[in-house]
Amino acid sequence: MTNTDRLGGRFTLPGTSLTVHRMGYGAMQLAGPHVWGPPSHPEAAAAVLREAIALGIDHIDTSDAYGPHVTNQLIHATLHPYPKNVVIVSKVGGRRGTDRSWLPALSPAELRSGLQDNLRNLGLDAIDVVNLRMMSMTPTEGPLDKELAVLIELKREGLVRHIGLSNVTARQVEQAQALTEIVCVQNHYNLAHRGDDALIDALAKQGIAYVPFFPLGGFTPLQSSTLSEVSNELGATPMQVALAWLLHRAPNILLIPGTSSVAHLRENVAAASLVLPEKSITALDGIAR
Repeated sequence: MTNTDRLGGRFTLPGTSLTVHRMGYGAMQLAGPHVWGPPSHPEAAAAVLREAIALGIDHIDTSDAYGPHVTNQLIHATLHPYPKNVVIVSKVGGRRGTDRSWLPALSPAELRSGLQDNLRNLGLDAIDVVNLRMMSMTPTEGPLDKELAVLIELKREGLVRHIGLSNVTARQVEQAQALTEIVCVQNHYNLAHRGDDALIDALAKQGIAYVPFFPLGGFTPLQSSTLSEVSNELGATPMQVALAWLLHRAPNILLIPGTSSVAHLRENVAAASLVLPEKSITALDGIAR
């Protein structure tokens, strides 16, 4: 059984005119191994971006830390001038060490520099949405008002149109909302990693987007006998079922699965047309219990 909407329906970011399909694309995997350096096959990477647009994807998630700089430069070289309907979401708050590590870059100067890198490499005067990414291994309580103040100032200057958060706690979301409008939250969440269930539901009531990173498990793909059984029953791949479950989970979930393969991109998009029977949903819901 399939759904007539092959991209999962549409969602409008709160307080904005930005409306996107719920199935988007995350560009992290366009860089080289370990998200470092150029891709082995630049033309193949460019083909993925062109195919994403051809399939109707209008939400591209990126960061100038990917590469670093490589992914944004590739997006610019391949898609600029950007189609008017395409929403580009990037993030600041992290940088890459020379040893390929991921490091915090949360000082005012680093946040400003990070945004300027994004603007320059994407070829933009302003970015639709910029997520403030907190760089602890997992969301950790603590104030973020100083960091957020920088993004608020950049928004006043017209360089950032809307602000989101990434890798944050529910309390930090509330703290941020007391200072400015937050249009989206991007945290780690998938079929097996559901610590944000309550946050997703709270954001849904407010009409705020929740964008799970590592929707397919990240660098360690999801593995579950139940997931395999359900996918076999439906004639789909396990990863398609995992994505379909996320779209079913809440109406405010926007997906940004990444890939460097056109074939895999098409498989991901096909997941948005997959309808899960109730018994499949019940079985999948039980995976994290």
